[in-house]
Amino acid sequence: MRHILSILMANESGALVRVAGMFAQRGFNIENLNVAPTDNDAMSRLTLVTRGSEAVVDQIVRQTQKLVDVIDVQNMTAVDHTELEVALVKIRSDIDQENLNTVLGEVDVHSVDTTDDRRMLRFLGTGDELTALIEQLGDARMLEEHVRSGAVTLARGAELLHKTNDRSIDKTIVE
Repeated sequence: MRHILSILMANESGALVRVAGMFAQRGFNIENLNVAPTDNDAMSRLTLVTRGSEAVVDQIVRQTQKLVDVIDVQNMTAVDHTELEVALVKIRSDIDQENLNTVLGEVDVHSVDTTDDRRMLRFLGTGDELTALIEQLGDARMLEEHVRSGAVTLARGAELLHKTNDRSIDKTIVE
């Protein structure tokens, strides 16, 4: 089963390597990950997608929480959440807009760059939606190249990762 983990961690050199290294040492695969700073410069939020049974993912969460740079871990699959991904897609400029609209249907398209011979389009949606879209463009022989961001997610409602306003990330203070 696919699981999305949201990890709040220290925004410092080597923190991501330690989390990824823990996964590699234990033979857990990372399908994709995203890391960005939070509103507190001392913390980053890592969103990671992996696959495994509930027992395996529970083990991953427990082991990740033990890492010195990790402040909190939440299995987003277990809570009501919103998940999105961004894809940039490159197509030929000579593709007829009507043809493109037929293939894309009701998908919201944003053109982000156009040259004489290529157009770059931006799509926002769930992983499944983007996979379907990329397959449609490929099947229609319109797809030249694409790149995806990987999942980002937030819990809906009042659910939050543990967070502190203290700029130091000493886990004894945070907990």
